[in-house]
Amino acid sequence: MKQKYLLITILAIVSFSFKSDNPAYLLYNYKGKQAEYDKMIEDLSKADVVFFGELHTDPIAHWLQLEITQDFFELKKQDLILGAEMFESDNQLLVNEYLADFYDDKKFEAEAKLWNNYKTDYKPVLDFAKANQLKYIATNIPRRYASIVHKKGFEGLKELSPEAKALISPDLERLYDKDVKCYAEMLNMAGMGGHVNENFPKAQAAKDATMAHFILKNWQKGKLFFHFDGAYHSDNYEGIVWWLKKLKPELNIKTISTVYQKNIQELDENNKNRADYIIAVPENMTQTQR
Repeated sequence: MKQKYLLITILAIVSFSFKSDNPAYLLYNYKGKQAEYDKMIEDLSKADVVFFGELHTDPIAHWLQLEITQDFFELKKQDLILGAEMFESDNQLLVNEYLADFYDDKKFEAEAKLWNNYKTDYKPVLDFAKANQLKYIATNIPRRYASIVHKKGFEGLKELSPEAKALISPDLERLYDKDVKCYAEMLNMAGMGGHVNENFPKAQAAKDATMAHFILKNWQKGKLFFHFDGAYHSDNYEGIVWWLKKLKPELNIKTISTVYQKNIQELDENNKNRADYIIAVPENMTQTQR
């Protein structure tokens, strides 16, 4: 009998030594309280624009992007518009032709400027748009023009043709504010070596402003624009969000961010208020290749 109780005790100790639940992510609201996925979808679906701030090589974020897209489509149908940082504005014609099934995947992938993890991480949502006849907007500034800003500042863009300027935000120089926290922090890094110079935050702003421009250009009242971007482009309601608020302050904008934590059982203090909803992922999560 003593041996039986000893065995039960040992099993109890062993069972408590292991986590009873080891989730791949936990969802929180901006206050750091755990949020329910279905209630999040209901809340976000009422917005005009929703930003999904990802960590570019995180598989959980990419899986959830597809899941949320599917759930938004159930609610919004053709009133859902998709768009992404990962596609540059000069690729819009290629994207449109691919969605219209003018040619197969291989031709599209050979001609479009695609990230290395396109097939695993971005193609599923693009193909969902194709299958359901949804608009998918290439929002980002062509990288060659962001490079010009990095080297020459906004002055360098004045040398471009009208066709080139049509691919960039027309509000960039007029509205840029170096004191916005995310840009000010970059400016403070100038002189530290590497690629960071005084134009570095301007190049970042060129991306943010152009993405905001093409979101607004394609959004209509009653539609939901679901945008995918690196979290640093929409975290803390700055970046693209700041530009949208400057251009159209009445918009109802909601944000999602992705963060890594050693322990995801509660949200770290520095991750609270980062977005309306925060996806906490274990920091040892397997990465996709970029």
